[in-house]
Amino acid sequence: MKQFIIKSNDADQRLDRFILKAFPELQKSVMYKAIRTKNIKLNGKRCEISTRLRAGDELKIFINDELLGNQKTEKKQVFRSGSSLKKEDIIYEDENIILLNKKPGVIVHSDSKNDTDTLADRLKNYLYKHGEYDPASENSFAPALCNRLDRNTAGIVIGAKNAAALREINKKIRENSVVKKYLCLLSALPDKPKATITAWHRKDNATNIVTVMKEEFEGSKQIITSYRVIDPSFGGHVLAEVELVTGRTHQIRAHMAFIGCPIAGDTKYGRADVNERSGFEYQALCAYRLLFKKTTEENVLSYLEGREFECRDIWFLA
Repeated sequence: MKQFIIKSNDADQRLDRFILKAFPELQKSVMYKAIRTKNIKLNGKRCEISTRLRAGDELKIFINDELLGNQKTEKKQVFRSGSSLKKEDIIYEDENIILLNKKPGVIVHSDSKNDTDTLADRLKNYLYKHGEYDPASENSFAPALCNRLDRNTAGIVIGAKNAAALREINKKIRENSVVKKYLCLLSALPDKPKATITAWHRKDNATNIVTVMKEEFEGSKQIITSYRVIDPSFGGHVLAEVELVTGRTHQIRAHMAFIGCPIAGDTKYGRADVNERSGFEYQALCAYRLLFKKTTEENVLSYLEGREFECRDIWFLA
């Protein structure tokens, strides 16, 4: 029998999601059967899959250990990263969130090629060392990064220190209450100094390359991108600000390339001759500005609404 006392970071989530986080090797069918047969009880009573947990609840799980598998632990994961956050990596921090300045070349989350030094691991290490995260005392929660940037894209990444902040940031992102703006160097001058452009986008999961076309095609989704030219002759490139209306894989890089203005240094969608002349190791793209829109609903992050944060250390502007 496994017993949990639900803590604040476990609360306000569905019962089934908590259990699967705590025991990732547990088969869903086994869990569902245990709930039906009262082998999973909440506060000594029968519960449902969709029951939402509250702080202080007592959860008992009567499932054989071999079926449960190993309980998830972050103990090893916290210390995987060979690097740690530095003072200059932090744009803003409070008890709920942290805004990080991701450098190009750093991966946000682990993938098939790199799972030993990620920004997510660096965040966990940082919070552990500062006494804000103890994996041994958590049942299911771990600090998390809420938005993703490509490995070779720089800029602001939002980290959540607790479950309530994580839920609220994810909600704000879904509702487009978080505005992200990018600076980039384009290889050519767009036809218009300012525009909102649309196209159709499809990602090939096998190659991790996206195709952009003017008209809708099989498997495609619409993309909308806004841009404005800031300086048409910035060191031989075009300095522009870009804002995503939709958010698809490689959207800025692929969309700007589609209109004939690829980002300098982009080896996947850019121009080889321009990239060779620039000598850039990475694509000149940075998520440099973040705005929390005001909402009418009171929430745990209401104090951030209306505030704007900016990344001033942009490598291609130095």
